[in-house]
Amino acid sequence: MIKVKHLSFSYTKKPFIQDMNFSVRKGEIFGFLGPSGAGKTTLQKILIGMISSYTGSVTVNGAECRSCSSTFYETIGVDFEFSTLYEKLTARQNLNFFASLYRKKSRPLDELLKSVGLQNDADKRVSDFSKGMRSRLNFIRSILHDPKVLFLDEPTNGLDPTNSRMMKDLILDEKGAGKTIILTTHNMQDATELCDRVAFIVNGNVCALDTPRNLIMSKGATQITYTYQEDGEQQGSCLLNQISGDEKLRYLMDKNRILSVHSSEPTLNDIFIDVTGRTLV
Repeated sequence: MIKVKHLSFSYTKKPFIQDMNFSVRKGEIFGFLGPSGAGKTTLQKILIGMISSYTGSVTVNGAECRSCSSTFYETIGVDFEFSTLYEKLTARQNLNFFASLYRKKSRPLDELLKSVGLQNDADKRVSDFSKGMRSRLNFIRSILHDPKVLFLDEPTNGLDPTNSRMMKDLILDEKGAGKTIILTTHNMQDATELCDRVAFIVNGNVCALDTPRNLIMSKGATQITYTYQEDGEQQGSCLLNQISGDEKLRYLMDKNRILSVHSSEPTLNDIFIDVTGRTLV
């Protein structure tokens, strides 16, 4: 669905994005992960046709992004991190306006509003909406015309846990409907939970690209930490795949002295730091 070959771009004479290559399969959730200023948003702007002065080739649904026509925008949906809604209009008026910009018939507005819990606020001005309400409305605005490719920029940013869960479920529903989704984020938990594959982007370069699980397991086996009673409470640890050879642990288990056992594996954030030497702030 998306092919990027030898992409290079810079806002100045200093190199930024350099010889970038990757592809995204149809129906896949693909994550761009990296700290602020890494090039994630710039890359997304290239993919949606906002930046055309790049070199190399970037195609979305078969269309070269630097020379895309108006029909290109019938096939993509974009949910920016910051609201693009008209505050003096109601939620319903906003949706009706944006729906009018597309040739396709809009998805049923009442169903969309209900899906994000805004059915009772449909006729309220957006200026009276909370940040979370605006985020949810902005999301359904991006899928009004049932696009084939969906670009999401920090879709759960600023949402409380309940609304964050709702947003992630909606994203997974869109994937289930066959959409290809590009997720730009610095939230590693969201990426781990949602993405089929992720690309670590730092200083305009892809430093790693794989499934979250493969990246996490590349750091090594899960570690087991246990506490036990022996001259007071003490702690020990071993790797999960070495339990059978840990004589101390076996002895403690035989004597029923184990007080607690906890397992832990690296997080995607740990892998990002290990691979890039950078944090996400």
